[in-house]
Amino acid sequence: MIAMDNLDPELEAFVPLFPKADLTDPVTDRKTYAALAAARPAPDTSGLEIEDRTVPADPDVAIRVYRPVGARGAVIWLHGGGYVVGSLDTEHLWAARLARDSGATVIAVDYRLAPEHPHPAALDDVYAVLEWTAAHAAELGIDPERIAVGGHSAGAGLAAAVALRARDEQGPSICFQLLNEAELDDRQETWSARHFTDTPWVNRAIVTRSWGHYLGSTPATPYAAAARATDLTGLPPAYIATAEYDPNRDDDIAYALRLLQAGVSVELRQWPGTFHGSQAILSADVSQRQLVALTAVLRRALTE
Repeated sequence: MIAMDNLDPELEAFVPLFPKADLTDPVTDRKTYAALAAARPAPDTSGLEIEDRTVPADPDVAIRVYRPVGARGAVIWLHGGGYVVGSLDTEHLWAARLARDSGATVIAVDYRLAPEHPHPAALDDVYAVLEWTAAHAAELGIDPERIAVGGHSAGAGLAAAVALRARDEQGPSICFQLLNEAELDDRQETWSARHFTDTPWVNRAIVTRSWGHYLGSTPATPYAAAARATDLTGLPPAYIATAEYDPNRDDDIAYALRLLQAGVSVELRQWPGTFHGSQAILSADVSQRQLVALTAVLRRALTE
């Protein structure tokens, strides 16, 4: 057991209130996660044009577009949930806030979930949305050279994988990648991955189940677990944020260092006293600072 002596007091008070969701029963966990999201106050959507659309693919992919007035760039935004839970509705609060505060169009993606749809289903869905966004940039009112990818947790892992695939396949141009507490490496060999066995909300056992659901019987490749990529040259600039008590922490820091060594510009933020997903506790000062940082970096990348 690792002592969490530096856990932020404002966050610590909420730890006993977190519902149990350990990915052993995906159907139940989805309901729990949806109920938790529904209990949050509705976001401020003033000044946003919000539209549900369908991207033609095989199968079609549902998206929700959040368009602020005067938006020049867009981020394809991918929800967290261990590749197993999450939806457009559970991500509504975060997507709306990102769009409102960054001034960028946010395109939230309802990618297919594991274990019913293991890798590469989610990646194929997101890549289809990337291609569609680039092809419909004029219709969306955005500059095709100002398209970013980003997400939280598993969504950030997908964003990193999409950036790799777009580079390798000479696909649509991605100008930026925002990786927040990303799930990048199924091998779980770093110190934080091995030692954080009882951290709040997400721990080693949950990460292990997440990868098991997502990979199924498919061997892990860089398009499933981006940390497995041996060549990181030519990737878009990145913002990588980590939580102190997160099994993914050291994987993310290592990925940031490897990107830097490959000549990719990186802003790395390690948030002390936090744990995976703790920014959902909006009353905590550190959560507000995390969210301000996320929106500010998108504003700089896409609107300035």
